[in-house]
Amino acid sequence: MTESRPAGRIGRTHLESAPWYEARPKPAPDSPNVIFVVLDDVGYADLGCFGSEIRTPNMDRLAGRGLRYSNFHTTTLCSPTRACLLTGRNHHAVGMRYLANVDMGWPSGRGAISHRAATIAEMLRESGYSTFAVGKWHVAPTDEASAAGPFGQWPLGRGFERFYGFMNGSTDQYYPELIEDNHPVEAPAGPEDGYHLSKDLIDKTIAMLSNHVSLVPEKPFFLNLAFGAGHFPHQVPREFMDRYDGVYEAGWDEVRASRLERQKRMGLVPEATELPPSNPGVEPWSALSPEQRAVAVRLQQAYAGFLEHTDFHFGRLVDFLERVGKLDNTMIVLLSDNGASIDCGPDGTTNVLRWFNQIPDTVERNLAEIDLIGGPRSFTNYPWGWAQASNTPLRLYKSYTHGGGVRDPLIVSWPRRIADHGAIRHQFHHVTDITPTVLEICGVDAPMTFRGVPQMPIHGTSLAYTFADPKAETRKEVQYFEMYGHRSIWHKGWKAVTNHQPATSFDLDDWELYHLDEDFAETRNLAKSHPEKLRELVERWWAEAGKYDVLPLDDRREILFKPAPKPDSIRAKKRFVYHPPISAVPAEAAPLTQDVSHRIEIEAELGDGDAGALVAFGSSAGGYALFVKGGRLVYAYNRCGEIMRLVSDRAIGTGRMSLGFEFRKTGILRGTGRLTVAGRAAGERAFDATLQRISLSPMLIGRSGMPPVVDDYADQFCFSGRIERVTFEIGDDRDLPPPSPEID
Repeated sequence: MTESRPAGRIGRTHLESAPWYEARPKPAPDSPNVIFVVLDDVGYADLGCFGSEIRTPNMDRLAGRGLRYSNFHTTTLCSPTRACLLTGRNHHAVGMRYLANVDMGWPSGRGAISHRAATIAEMLRESGYSTFAVGKWHVAPTDEASAAGPFGQWPLGRGFERFYGFMNGSTDQYYPELIEDNHPVEAPAGPEDGYHLSKDLIDKTIAMLSNHVSLVPEKPFFLNLAFGAGHFPHQVPREFMDRYDGVYEAGWDEVRASRLERQKRMGLVPEATELPPSNPGVEPWSALSPEQRAVAVRLQQAYAGFLEHTDFHFGRLVDFLERVGKLDNTMIVLLSDNGASIDCGPDGTTNVLRWFNQIPDTVERNLAEIDLIGGPRSFTNYPWGWAQASNTPLRLYKSYTHGGGVRDPLIVSWPRRIADHGAIRHQFHHVTDITPTVLEICGVDAPMTFRGVPQMPIHGTSLAYTFADPKAETRKEVQYFEMYGHRSIWHKGWKAVTNHQPATSFDLDDWELYHLDEDFAETRNLAKSHPEKLRELVERWWAEAGKYDVLPLDDRREILFKPAPKPDSIRAKKRFVYHPPISAVPAEAAPLTQDVSHRIEIEAELGDGDAGALVAFGSSAGGYALFVKGGRLVYAYNRCGEIMRLVSDRAIGTGRMSLGFEFRKTGILRGTGRLTVAGRAAGERAFDATLQRISLSPMLIGRSGMPPVVDDYADQFCFSGRIERVTFEIGDDRDLPPPSPEID
């Protein structure tokens, strides 16, 4: 074998040598920039160009310079869809069968993307692209999202050179948990200064790209831009909500019908398409009380305003690209990650944490908080009826494998290459097909081995053939779906689908059959008239399941509400010692104190008048805070608006001392709390109802989150003394029955 030699020459000195330079990878000439724009929980009918009354002029403008896809599908849940989008492989095969919040114990459910599936960012970067990620990530294990990492599944560990955004499935839009590159950062302003996360994300995106196109304009870029909208909490400046005054009073039934008529006029759905019956649990608008309607209207105004506000700021990015001359040769792919959500119950909620804790919502409670909706102290999601309207004309919702869960809007714009502006494509495609499309148009081959790791093949089918040929036959052959045990499969225009009931035999599932080429909305079940076709498709589902590591089927819904930490997780620890200063600790990396005996001890030094938060976990939606105020130690617990306080029975004094809170479990989600000062008891009370999911906001040491857990203070209430260390000790009685009553 001949050893390759450099083009230059090394001599004794530079006078006798000839220099040479290493060649950097270069993309193919005239390679396009690529932008993925990912919306969250936005239904098939929520964009103006897909039939909505919600104003999305900039996304509509994108569709007007590109293509809309009427037959595009996702996985029905956010983390799995993002894993498919970024890799071009099916989500079970890459380890993301469910959310990144949970390792289910199976290879298909690690909550992380296998390194056997290089991301599109990794592949494009190796081909000479610059790579940027902004916004939601949610494809790294969430218990690894603290300042300590590990960072291998963070954006910079998976091919992106810059990142600004949030790691979990959602975040507060006014007080977000932000990461820049590999470290936590504070938001640059607060809502009182006009801050909102969507604006911030676009500000950062434009800043990154401005530097890029100014300094290396010849180098193409890839950007993954993932908004929080329209995932809960639906938070938006009031002016955007007010734009929908009077729009939704007619109710979801009329909105749904109006959207279908627009879709027919646009040519998105066949003229003969009919609305399926209302989904189970959706009341007719006429059956609602005036109070229910008032809350429902305001909740939908928050959602609509949130989406329009997002569109407005997305338009700033499009304007920037046009101004710097990059728009024509930029392929923008805009999609939603799944259908509209029915998280939080049929009536919606002003506080999503109640749903996580299975605390029933009431009309009276929501009505009392109606004026907070959309603002910094509101954490809303809308009623099921609006989610049904979002998915018009499809059945069911996010997490199901009927159309309402898996059929979603897709826009592809590339003015230089796509000439059929404003047209619609009806070929069946899936989110796994986006990455192979990008690879094809960029002239990049998926590697057989990436950084020493053998790669699984790309599973998707490029849809680039549809750009110039509206009547081309669908090149996709088959696509399976599975979530929570719900299953479906599409094959050559036919679809078999079943909704699985948790804790029942999978063998007893009732499969339905639809000919989607003739029945867009899945309204005519042909299972009885075509039993052989149904049997063929069900058998094909099992074959695909074996091929793509779908098994074992797993229908445990409790993993969402009470996930057991994996053995090596930070959350499995029984003792935590924090040494300030320390960054915010994400909720899913914080000590797991719920429904278990535990102790918090703070070693601190106080002078005259010192006060402030020692430990605070949560926000005004729910959580707890241990703080000093008025010379007393206070433990305050917020159970989704129900406040319980324990105040020390004496002043704590000054000097160096130990301050503590102990909780002794006496029953399920109940126990006795006790304060200690310098090792001596300083007050005790019963806590008769506590939270299973304490908060979606982070835990902070030496200051409080915003908006505060309790109204005892109005700001972050930073501790003015000195904290040396904070220790958490977790008991062993989490899964034990409550103790028997003592017998005298």
